[in-house]
Amino acid sequence: MSAGVRKLAEILDEAARTARAVPQPEQDYDVATAYRVQEELLRLRLGRGDRLSGVKLGFTSEGKRRQMGVHDLIFGRVTASTAVPDGATIPVTGYIHPRVEPEVVYLIGRRIASVADALAPDAVAAVAPGIEIIDSRYERFRFSLPDVVADNTSAAGYAVGPWRPYDPTRWNLGVVFEIDGRPVRTGSTAAILGDPRRAVAEAARLAVRNGVVLEPGWVLLAGAATPAEPLAPGAHVSVEIQHLGRVSFGTEPAGGETGPAGGGTGPAGGEAAS
Repeated sequence: MSAGVRKLAEILDEAARTARAVPQPEQDYDVATAYRVQEELLRLRLGRGDRLSGVKLGFTSEGKRRQMGVHDLIFGRVTASTAVPDGATIPVTGYIHPRVEPEVVYLIGRRIASVADALAPDAVAAVAPGIEIIDSRYERFRFSLPDVVADNTSAAGYAVGPWRPYDPTRWNLGVVFEIDGRPVRTGSTAAILGDPRRAVAEAARLAVRNGVVLEPGWVLLAGAATPAEPLAPGAHVSVEIQHLGRVSFGTEPAGGETGPAGGGTGPAGGEAAS
């Protein structure tokens, strides 16, 4: 491992742990190198006792890929320490500039080491509504494609609602995203890759490329069904997905936070990477 990879991972890890943004890296590096930084970043986190709990996809919106000038998805990992229980109230002091977005979440049902495994009938054990918290470690949301990959695709936290049996015939589902009881976004799960059922195979493709095996019991955050919204102190966030149900959580009011809640967000100009 190069010293540059290790150094950038340490900088991003420290930024997440202290909730202090860092400047966009000055050095040029490619996406392959960025995934090595991401791997080292995860190694640091796991070395402190955290554990992997799943994976996530970014740039699942065609419009967002066009905006960023990219032609493929990106892939990140989520860990157990960033899971937010459904209905919980959490502090926001552990984030830098957090945002939230509605997600479809799949429960991996079998070991997936290839795209063929992802197409098996038991690849998905269940499905649930979810909310992802994204929070870039870079100042002013300014970063390149390699930068956001290195930063573990801005992963910071996630909440999952009640699991439901997976019915692949139900995929174009209505989404209502509310903050403080007021709808702020509505949309469809079809915004995820044009068909969210593609997410498992796409996750497997990117996992294989990066030497990762998807394990039974892991979650897969399939991508955002609407654009993200800022997460403020004292807020209540909920997502309801047709046929899947509702998931929600709240944040402590300003001045009431007592510690970090996670860390991670999206592309140059303030758009999220999911």
